[in-house]
Amino acid sequence: MAVPAEIAAQRGGTYWDPLSTFGFLAGRTRNIRFLTQVLVLGYHHPLAIAKRYGTLDAVSGGRVTLGVGVGSLREEFELLGVEFDGRGDRADDALRALRASLSASEPEYEGTYYRFGGLIVEPCAVQERLPIWVGGRTQRSLRRAIDLGDGWVPFGLSRSRLREMLGSVEVPDRFEIVLGAGPLDPEDADGTAAELEKTRAAGATIVGVTIRASSADHYVSQLRCLAQLAGREG
Repeated sequence: MAVPAEIAAQRGGTYWDPLSTFGFLAGRTRNIRFLTQVLVLGYHHPLAIAKRYGTLDAVSGGRVTLGVGVGSLREEFELLGVEFDGRGDRADDALRALRASLSASEPEYEGTYYRFGGLIVEPCAVQERLPIWVGGRTQRSLRRAIDLGDGWVPFGLSRSRLREMLGSVEVPDRFEIVLGAGPLDPEDADGTAAELEKTRAAGATIVGVTIRASSADHYVSQLRCLAQLAGREG
């Protein structure tokens, strides 16, 4: 939403609004999927998320994955007048409310923090189960993802720590572990393949790649190299 100037030096200050950006891209693409990484649950009512991203899912032909998180920037919570303490419990309730409403035109939910019913929300998501991935770096975030989501998007953790955390839980079938790799230079096929294999070995089912590129054309070229490498690796 808005990053305090003194924190922007560490976290960066430019964050494109995902809904506006994806709405623009949805009309100009046919195959790529759209992932929010991540939408802070405490900043939005679950029905507002369901309406906005259900609409995006409908106009994009079912290409949305909703990445969500609890949030950690107290200053941003205070700016929006949202309570920072207890945000984890509220996020859990919001996730349950989202699951009840994303793909339902007449959603019903009765929870601790959110309650609604007798409403029509159209359009809603066209995917029968719109994927929800939960971001975070704690054991609780992993448990939240397993219990209430379809995938986990950790950050800032070593591969050894990731293996330790994943080894301590029973990961459901078809549950996505989304790990980052990079920055990579796909023109260095062997080096890139080795890095991807290390990420897979840490438990990744999906790898999010950061690519080194000097221009837009170079970026496209690097994407082609990465696609060829992914095809080679199967």
